[in-house]
Amino acid sequence: MPLTQDLLNAALVGLEAQKQRIEGHIAEVRALLGKRGPGRPPATAQASASTDTKPRKRQKRKLSPEGRARIIAATKKRWAAYKKQNAS
Repeated sequence: MPLTQDLLNAALVGLEAQKQRIEGHIAEVRALLGKRGPGRPPATAQASASTDTKPRKRQKRKLSPEGRARIIAATKKRWAAYKKQNAS
C-alpha cells in the first residue's frame, strides 16, 4: 500500500492528539509532585536551592505521666497475653 498524502495527514493528526493527551498526563503528574501534603505549601525553587545545609532539629514531644502509665499498662497486657499463648 503506497503512502499517500491523505494517509500521512491522518497519521499526523492522530499522533498530535496522542501527544496532547500525553502532555496532559505529564502536567497532572507534575502538579501532583508539586504538592507536599495537606497543609504544606508547594515546594519552591528558592526553598529547594537553600544554602542552609544545617538540618533543623525537631521539637521533642512530651508525654504526660498518665499517658505513659497507659502505654506501660497496655504493653504489660500484650506481653502477658503473648506469654500465655506461647506457654502451652
